[in-house]
Amino acid sequence: MNGLPGSDLIAQGILDLSRGIESVEALLVSIGAPRLRMIGLPIGHAFPEPEHRLYALLARLGTDDAHSRYNGLIRRLVSYERAAECVNPQI
Repeated sequence: MNGLPGSDLIAQGILDLSRGIESVEALLVSIGAPRLRMIGLPIGHAFPEPEHRLYALLARLGTDDAHSRYNGLIRRLVSYERAAECVNPQI
């Protein structure tokens, strides 16, 4: 569902998950996997404990604001999910 807020993150996350790459995007998609699957997206095997892994990855990337970045990413995920549900209301 291109054009929705956060679709770039979701598309990259799905691609990374399919390749087994533990990226910020793949972990974000792993967090949202149950709801994203209900929306109809092809989410493969999600990483376990994605919330902790995402926060740890952001901290390892050397950002001083891992907490803020984490919260911002979660907001983008939720925004995407809500928009996708509006586009396809029978979900």
